[in-house]
Amino acid sequence: MKAIFTYINTLIDSDALDAKMSDSEKIDFARIFPFILMHLSVFAVFYVGFSWAALLLCIFSYFIRMFAITGFYHRYFSHKTFKAGRGVQFFFAFLGCSSTQRGPLWWAAHHRQHHNHSDKPDDSHSPVQHNFWWSHMGWFLCQKNFPTNKRFVRDWLKFKELELLNRYDWIAPVIYASLIAGFGWICENYFPVLGLSCLQALVWGFFVSTVILYHGTFVINSLSHKFGSRPFKTDDHSRNNPYLAIITLGEGWHNNHHFYPNTIRQGFRPNEFDPTYWILCAMKKVGLVHSFKELPNHIKKQL
Repeated sequence: MKAIFTYINTLIDSDALDAKMSDSEKIDFARIFPFILMHLSVFAVFYVGFSWAALLLCIFSYFIRMFAITGFYHRYFSHKTFKAGRGVQFFFAFLGCSSTQRGPLWWAAHHRQHHNHSDKPDDSHSPVQHNFWWSHMGWFLCQKNFPTNKRFVRDWLKFKELELLNRYDWIAPVIYASLIAGFGWICENYFPVLGLSCLQALVWGFFVSTVILYHGTFVINSLSHKFGSRPFKTDDHSRNNPYLAIITLGEGWHNNHHFYPNTIRQGFRPNEFDPTYWILCAMKKVGLVHSFKELPNHIKKQL
C-alpha cells in the first residue's frame, strides 16, 4: 500500500521523483499514459464534429501557447534575453505549462544542458547522438529525464511560485482545459450561431491543439540539427530551417541561435520570419517586457 501511495505521489508532485530513476533510460509507460491518452483523444473529433469556430479556437490555442514556449520558456527562462515583471513572468510560465510540456524550470534546465553539450554525448535529445524518435520525444519519456535538474536553474529558484508551478505541473493544463470548455459552454448557450459546443471546444481547443503543439515544438530537437543551412560555424550540427520557423514562430533559425544564443532574436536578418520577436517588441511598447538583449554590432557585421 505504501508503494502505491509513493508512486501516486510522484505522479502528482514532480519533486517526489525517486532519485534512482535519473540513472535509467527506460521508458516508464505507466507515467507516460497521459501523453498516450492525449494523442488518442484527437480521435474524438469524429464524435464532436467540425465547426469553423472550433478550428479557429484550435489555431488560437496553438498560437498563444507556442508563443509562451518560444518567447518565455525558451528566450526568457532558458536564456534571459529580456526582463519582465513577476506577474507577466508567472502568467506566461502558467500558459507555457498548460501546453503539458512540463514546468518552466524543468524545461529551462534541460535546454541549458542542451546548449552546454550540444550534439555531444551528454545532450539528452541530440539527433546526432540518438535516433529520430529518441530526439523527437523518447528522451523526455524516459525515467532519466523526468526530474528537474535544479543546479541548472538556481537563478529561478528564488521565485517560489515558479517552483510550485514546476512541482505540480499538471494543474495548469487542467485549469486551461477547464477554461476552454467553459468558453465552449458560453458559446453553446449564448452564441449558438457559432456552432461551438462545450465538448467540441475542449476537443479542438485543448486536445487537438496540444498534440499539434507537441510535435511543432519537438521538431526543433529532431529536425533542426539535421535539415537546413549552416551560415555560421558552430561546434554542433544546428541548422536554419525556414519551414520550422513558420510552425514555431521563429525558432527554426536554429544555427543562428546556437551561434549567438544570448539575444532575443532568432531571425538575425530582416527576411528571417521571427514573429516571437515581433510580439515581444509589441509587448515592450506597452511596458510588459523590457531590457532586450539585441544583436551586438560584431555579429551584425557578419550577416
